[in-house]
Amino acid sequence: MRPSEHGSAGEAGAPSPDLRCDAGQKTVLRVSGLTVGTDNVDLVIDVSFSIERGETLCLVGESGCGKSVTCLAAMGLHSEPVRRKAGSVALFDETLSEMTERQLAPIRGRDVAMIFQDPAASLNPVQRVGRQVAEVLVVHRSLSWRAAHEQAIALLGEVGIPHPADRADAYPHQLSGGMCQRVMIAMALACRPKLIIADEATTALDVTTQAQILRLMRTLQRETGTAMIFVTHDLSVVAEIADRVAVMYSGRIVESASADELFDHPAHPYTRGLMDCRLDAHAPVADRLRAIEGTVPGPAARPAGCAFRTRCSKARAVCAETPQLRWRAGSQAVACHFPESLQ
Repeated sequence: MRPSEHGSAGEAGAPSPDLRCDAGQKTVLRVSGLTVGTDNVDLVIDVSFSIERGETLCLVGESGCGKSVTCLAAMGLHSEPVRRKAGSVALFDETLSEMTERQLAPIRGRDVAMIFQDPAASLNPVQRVGRQVAEVLVVHRSLSWRAAHEQAIALLGEVGIPHPADRADAYPHQLSGGMCQRVMIAMALACRPKLIIADEATTALDVTTQAQILRLMRTLQRETGTAMIFVTHDLSVVAEIADRVAVMYSGRIVESASADELFDHPAHPYTRGLMDCRLDAHAPVADRLRAIEGTVPGPAARPAGCAFRTRCSKARAVCAETPQLRWRAGSQAVACHFPESLQ
């Protein structure tokens, strides 16, 4: 998560670069000092992280913490009045944040694919789903429509859609929400991208299908070295797939660690609160579920200093000053004046 600079993408209007990686190149995506917002308010503040080939980074936090905004900004998909105010986003050696829309368009889908949370808003309602999956292959891999359609049917089968040849002829409104989400996942996997950004991608799926999709994504990683950013609030999913975890609160990363470090020694009070809210199979049935008091403040109502201090039992006067992200043992970093002990 230490920031670094990368070179420019080239002249505006130039063709999109072919983002190939050599065998020794490990870092797929590097986000450095990213701040996103409007003229009057910051939605994401000074966010930095990197992700390596074949690695899964989970972004965790409640709704409104800035996870989706971070991912959209990384893809250059934010729109006015929201804009990137500072920082850079680099895919391999190319700085995406300096590219034009013309340069970014072929990279999306081919090198970077995003799976959105709401498939109903992402699929074309007047086009058959098989054609929508095939179109990705026609545009980015130059397949014929016949070959692309055959591969689209195979992809629909891979993501667990029964009778894929029949389902390929269906329109989105003829499929369930979970089925439409699987179509979106098939579209994302079609070109075997170098990076997949999954924004609550399995939320609408039942547990069995969710496990199937997660296995499919892990298989893709093993075969191709694809990196994945997985946005979720479900810590059971984090425990299942994450190599590293970044916990976000009110637009900032407040803790970063390997999955093992985070679950063994959560250092930030907010992370500890999220852990305590989990269902515990060993807890007495009569016990009430724990909750973090209060809600995430809106960006315009964010308190000065540590944004979590209004909900934190450890808050002191010094918490009115913004804590910096500091490295601890191993790969763990925390932004807190009073972090939990590692013991």
